[in-house]
Amino acid sequence: MNQLPIRKKGRLIIVAYRLPFKIIKNGSGTSLFQNSGGLVSAVLSLAQGATNTSFEFEDKIQWIGYTDNTAEELEGVTLENDNFKAHPVFISQELNDNYYEGFCNDLIWPLFHYFPTLAKFENEFFEAYQKANLLFYEAMVDVIQPDDVIWIHDYQLMMLPDLIRQKFPNNKIGFFFHIPFPSYEIFRLLPSIWRDAIIDGIMGADVVGFHTNDYVEYFLKAVRMVIGQGNRMHYVNLNNRLVKVDAFPISIDYQKFNDAFDDPKVSKARQEARVPLMEKVIFSVDRLDYSKGLLNRLKGYERFLEQYEEWHGRVSFVMMVVPSRDQIEQYQQMKSEIDQMVGRIGAQYGRINWQPIIYQYRSMPFEELVGLYTASDVALITPVRDGMNLVCKEYVASRKDEQGVLVLSEMAGAAAELGEALIINPTDSQDIADAINKALAMEPEDQRKRMVAMQQRLREYDVFAWTNDFFTQMLMIDQEHKRLKLDYLTDADIVEMNQAYSKAKKRLFFFDYDGTLVPIVREPEDAIISAETKAIVAELAERDTVVVISGRDRAFLMNVVGDLPVHIVAEHGALIRKKGEREFMMNPAYVEDWKDGIRPILELYVKRCPGAFVEEKETSLAWHYRTADDHEYALRRAQELAWQLKSFIQPEQALQIIEGNMVIEVKKTAFNKGTSAKSFVEEDDFDFILAMGDDTTDEDMFEALPGSAYTVKVGDALSIAKKHIKNQYAVMELLTTFKE
Repeated sequence: MNQLPIRKKGRLIIVAYRLPFKIIKNGSGTSLFQNSGGLVSAVLSLAQGATNTSFEFEDKIQWIGYTDNTAEELEGVTLENDNFKAHPVFISQELNDNYYEGFCNDLIWPLFHYFPTLAKFENEFFEAYQKANLLFYEAMVDVIQPDDVIWIHDYQLMMLPDLIRQKFPNNKIGFFFHIPFPSYEIFRLLPSIWRDAIIDGIMGADVVGFHTNDYVEYFLKAVRMVIGQGNRMHYVNLNNRLVKVDAFPISIDYQKFNDAFDDPKVSKARQEARVPLMEKVIFSVDRLDYSKGLLNRLKGYERFLEQYEEWHGRVSFVMMVVPSRDQIEQYQQMKSEIDQMVGRIGAQYGRINWQPIIYQYRSMPFEELVGLYTASDVALITPVRDGMNLVCKEYVASRKDEQGVLVLSEMAGAAAELGEALIINPTDSQDIADAINKALAMEPEDQRKRMVAMQQRLREYDVFAWTNDFFTQMLMIDQEHKRLKLDYLTDADIVEMNQAYSKAKKRLFFFDYDGTLVPIVREPEDAIISAETKAIVAELAERDTVVVISGRDRAFLMNVVGDLPVHIVAEHGALIRKKGEREFMMNPAYVEDWKDGIRPILELYVKRCPGAFVEEKETSLAWHYRTADDHEYALRRAQELAWQLKSFIQPEQALQIIEGNMVIEVKKTAFNKGTSAKSFVEEDDFDFILAMGDDTTDEDMFEALPGSAYTVKVGDALSIAKKHIKNQYAVMELLTTFKE
């Protein structure tokens, strides 16, 4: 990989819903009391250069977020400490109720955690969300400077990246999504205007991060279905810029938790915790929330007690629930159900000298938490849906003794990293019961083997590596932009080309057909090359080697350019007719064994989209929608079709989906415009090569040609081509400049 460039020094601006400080007023003034959260620590280490990244930051970290204080209370106060400068966002109580409690917590949170029946779809919520995101933006306008890097966090601020992009197009913007991003079938429950605004907003960033690859794929499908943009290697090409979408599994400060094992306060808490407990200890800690699977966990433990009587009187389940939103009726009801179930289990299985569940509803200080982590034999983490879940990572990191067993829900994002845990389905009581029994009976050596493997992974990719990884991707996108640049052909470039052309003895031209030799038209059969253009190409072909290289079928190409002294490549390289010959040669890599499986899918989408049609070429199938009655509707169907085809076609089928201009084409992957162009280059010692094309399929050709070749992209889409040219008419103007 190329060495990453060092960016010009700017400041780091963090934007999150809340400021990570308590604003404390005393007799001497106002001061910030900094929270000790993982994100705060990671950001601090990043800005201070403690992590290995090529980003360099200057000045204090600027942190923008909501505060409970009023503007009057903070008027004239400078809110900063040694590391951070805070910029408060003031939101009225009424607006915040509809924005944060409404749209964020009563709609996005339940919907994105797969509880759609709990989601409240209220227009005033969405309006408040827009207004609040605008307030964050307005708070930033006077803060942002050239070269500043902006990192926006979470679902409360999904519209903010695009607001900033429009005003500050040159600043680097990152966005990280801390909760699950749902499948498209869940996401599409949002009204179309809302989901459009969310996708457009997030896509204002340069790099968009999620916890897992599943969330990345779900988001990329939403991008395709909402705005019609596909991706290549997780890069979404918006024509004028790229967006990188990738998985960055957030982690913890591993060393902090591992070192805490030997802390005297933790040791004391560990010893005190063990005194009243039984031979074996199961521990869980969660915030009160329906996504955490608390009732399912209790049902699993109840099944365990029912089926494994040998553990009665020998095990204690310490269940800590941290208060959250308990003023909300739904959460009050949940807590009531938990209370009742804990009471029922205790009444049924408990004895005078044994309490099967020790349940507490409170927050825990750090030392007590780690004390319980390290005193327990089993950690029981069973969310029904969780973006990541850091509790399980904290448990693993804290076990410096390399003992303990993690029982973990497959629905937690962390399950993708912690495969040595006992992975369970959180809705399956029997699965949970069996896993608890297996965990309690596990031999110390097996515990050690599993724990060491998980610790190694967390040690290598801790929260500091996470921030470094994210910012490294922000640098890499600069390199990708340089590779896919937008650099228009100048008069000086044309002079240079003509000089090179004049000096050359063997010259080779590659021309795409639609959009290059002829303008794009609504009806494909109407794309007939003009007599003027034909004469220009014929003149070049009399003295130079000219290749017309197209996705069109051979019959069409023979009809429009068959009388020219040119080589013709049809169907993206599947068929080649050499100059002066009558017949096309089939690419030897082509095998006719796949169309029957694909054709019914395309025909189904013809029925779904009036005006669309399937074109069967010799070596490919194409679904055209340029002639569709309703273009907006057709685009949605095209997005669905492309996604279904990519899901249906397995790699071993060696098929490729080509998304062209108003067409989706399926062909074999063994050949493309690039392989065909390369075969012509290798036939002779050409000292001047020029290739021109307007479509995504022409990128293969540009990439395959030698570095000395002149490559020109027609139109303004980002391209690997060295130069851009405005349109098809400019193509003809350029070609007329090449004189003998």
